[in-house]
Amino acid sequence: MLLLAVSAGLYAMFLAVDYRWNWSGVWKYRGQFMQGWLTTLGLSLAAMIVSVAAGFLMMLGCRAKWLPVRLLCGGLVELVRGSPLLVQLLIGYYIIAEALHAGFPMLVGIVLLGGFHAAYLAEIFRGAVESIGASQIEAARAVGFDRAQTYRFVIVPQAMRRALPGTTGQLVSLLKDSSLLSVIGIEELVQKVKVMNAASYAPLEGYLPLAAAYLIVTLPLARLARGLERRFAYET
Repeated sequence: MLLLAVSAGLYAMFLAVDYRWNWSGVWKYRGQFMQGWLTTLGLSLAAMIVSVAAGFLMMLGCRAKWLPVRLLCGGLVELVRGSPLLVQLLIGYYIIAEALHAGFPMLVGIVLLGGFHAAYLAEIFRGAVESIGASQIEAARAVGFDRAQTYRFVIVPQAMRRALPGTTGQLVSLLKDSSLLSVIGIEELVQKVKVMNAASYAPLEGYLPLAAAYLIVTLPLARLARGLERRFAYET
């Protein structure tokens, strides 16, 4: 309801300043808009899977007993988190991918986008894991659990609950950051809207549906996360 009220208020404001809407020009490109939206959803979903898997592995690496692995994973996390995603996309695609002759922009974009957010998820997972009390780990060892069983039955189930809010926020950010993939030639939603605006000379009529298309995905995702938090709520 709040979103509808804000949208109605903005629309009334532009009517007051006598803005001439041109929805018919934008409507002709609805097919391209939907194609870009579906491309964005597919890329984001694949990057989410990559980011969660890679983030979990990097978290394990940061907690590994072997010092070289710990230093490598920790350094990688700090390196990725310390530089902008746009810079990593440009270097990763136009320098590294070109040197490796990887001519698939979508695959490179998924890896780069997923790897960027994996570094942040690794820190979220690490914080959740380290918040588990040492007494529970000692109790698991007392009943004969090895390291893998301790993670599987004791640490991971509790850490997942604690990491859920931060993980959801990071995945929502990933979805929005997918708009930067246009810099490496991927025709996702933002790129399609730019082309549509240039052809129809109606930028506002293109950007409003663009914002709505992202909200249609991000708002249910945030709501789902809150529902999962309530479902898995437990007393600390």
